Amino acid sequence: MSSSLRAFLVAVAMLWPSLAWSQSCSFGLSPMSFGLMDTLSGTATTSTATMSVSCSGTPLARILICPNLGAGSGGATAAARRMLSGASVLNYQLYSDSARSVIWGAYSWPYPARAPAFALTLGALGTGSGTATIYGTVMGGQSTAAPGSYLSTFSAADVEIRYRYTTTSSCTTAVGSIARPSLNVTASVAANCMIATQNVDFGTTGVLSSNIDATGQATVTCTPATAYTVSLSNGMSGTSPTNRRMTLGSAAVVYGLYKDAGRSQPWGDAATSGSTVAGTGTGAAQGYTVYGRVPPQTTPTPGTYSDTVVVTVTY
Repeated sequence: MSSSLRAFLVAVAMLWPSLAWSQSCSFGLSPMSFGLMDTLSGTATTSTATMSVSCSGTPLARILICPNLGAGSGGATAAARRMLSGASVLNYQLYSDSARSVIWGAYSWPYPARAPAFALTLGALGTGSGTATIYGTVMGGQSTAAPGSYLSTFSAADVEIRYRYTTTSSCTTAVGSIARPSLNVTASVAANCMIATQNVDFGTTGVLSSNIDATGQATVTCTPATAYTVSLSNGMSGTSPTNRRMTLGSAAVVYGLYKDAGRSQPWGDAATSGSTVAGTGTGAAQGYTVYGRVPPQTTPTPGTYSDTVVVTVTY
């Protein structure tokens, strides 16, 4: 009896190392927020999210993790994923590398990109954990995106993390256990305007005995549906839109700035009722001609006369 018992115990000890435990992993995805964005600047905006994983299973075993991310609720094209704010679209993309050159996709993705492969080797106690960074970029040059809050949600339909014991590193097939954590990608587009100007140059003249006309330009770019007004100050020493003054020391040349080619609608600021120019942004540049006129007046001392007018966009 003692001999049989010892044989049984030895047999159990010999079988123990060959037992394998099924792997179990839990995952978390932190939100990705691009914050408040300036879509008129033309530059890209970047952000990151973190995938965390905690696994248990056979000690020292290798687990392959394939985190498949689909289009998200905003949809996607071959070039970009999309966040939505109503009907307005903001294009962005997710990447697996910090250089943002390798798109993070899925085995079921209709485009070439696939999920990156991550390997986690369990410790001697059969547990392991780690993190991976998801890199995001909102592309520049999206001035037609309307102001608002943008969102793309990755729910169960868009997140499929596959994991399994294997020595391979392929994430091109639907093999392994599945986890489906959620991910939100958000951004806010602020109402914004930009302005550029071209000077009004009256050139060189002699006696100021007749009207001298010239034009300049104010170019306004505002986010779509953003109402704005453009005002012109009276210059350094002017008293009204039609009584601005180009100066050289104590001498001056009187001139006016107008909204129309006939020089009948003075262009001023809020202090002069009805003298500003109003518009609504489209995301594209909108140009306004500034019509200048030097009326007949006593000719001052010869020289170069100048003035500085402040152009203000209020939105």
